[in-house]
Amino acid sequence: MTTPRILVTGAAGFIGYHLARRLCEDGWTVFGLDNLNDYYDPKLKEDRLKQLAGYKNFTFAKADLADQAAIDKLFKEWKPEIVVNLAAQAGVRYSLTNPHAYTHSNIDGFLNILEACRHGKVKHLVFASSSSVYGANTKLPFATSDSVDRPISLYAATKKANELMAHSYAHLFGLPCTGLRFFTVYGPWGRPDMALYIFTRALYDGKPLDVFNNGNMKRDFTYIDDIIGGIMALIPLTPKAEPTPYKLYNIGNNKPELLTDAIRWLEEETGIKAKLNMMPMQPGDVMATYADIDDLTRDTGFKPVTPLKKGIGKFVAWYRDYYKLGNRPEMQA
Repeated sequence: MTTPRILVTGAAGFIGYHLARRLCEDGWTVFGLDNLNDYYDPKLKEDRLKQLAGYKNFTFAKADLADQAAIDKLFKEWKPEIVVNLAAQAGVRYSLTNPHAYTHSNIDGFLNILEACRHGKVKHLVFASSSSVYGANTKLPFATSDSVDRPISLYAATKKANELMAHSYAHLFGLPCTGLRFFTVYGPWGRPDMALYIFTRALYDGKPLDVFNNGNMKRDFTYIDDIIGGIMALIPLTPKAEPTPYKLYNIGNNKPELLTDAIRWLEEETGIKAKLNMMPMQPGDVMATYADIDDLTRDTGFKPVTPLKKGIGKFVAWYRDYYKLGNRPEMQA
């Protein structure tokens, strides 16, 4: 049986790279799209693409989601049957100072993807949302049935807007859509603006770690391999049209961890004692994230299997290799 033609947007990004690689290894015909912007060091994105370039069933194009003509041209050329939209302007704090980047990519760009999927008769659109949509909610764990009408960052507001936009296209045009609310994804080839990456770099650079809210924060850290397993299970699971072919899932580890515990395990893996710079809560941050994944487990059998300590070990091993730092030293003062 031949596999469908699949487009992964944000293919040079963290999750997009891992998904495209897994799809290639499983024999799919994979098209990747990314604008390679400089939100973080483009070299990391280029190095991810070099890994993907070795697969004969992978084709890449550099394009911006907000460029309607370019998106329409690629859809007509590639004719994807399934689309996984992971391209977006990410980051909570960056949205405080660069708000227009978020409407450009996450609103205008996502609309172009919806329109291209609609006219291209795409069989299933899987798109990235975020745990940040839960905003000021305090009930834990977060469930997709909870109200998410109180975003506390523009980034979160744009991801909630994506969910609403996708629902309208599912309702009006019968476009099957599945939204994924990701919870603090980490692992090899990760994003340098995420906490574990920032902390690891600071440890190796001999700099203090800026720890917000004095470390009194919990995150549902989810290892990248678990995330990819969940996405792969959902790709063929087209939402039923009863009455609208639309579904939302949380995809997380289902186990919030203290930030201070994550730092302690980073110390163990790097062999470096952290210098902590305790700071107040930052605008846009939340105290805790915790994913209710009952729906995802029921529908796909999804169960995250990577404990945070083990995942941190794999990430640090990759970090040392990528930046050519050698073997782990004994604990330094």
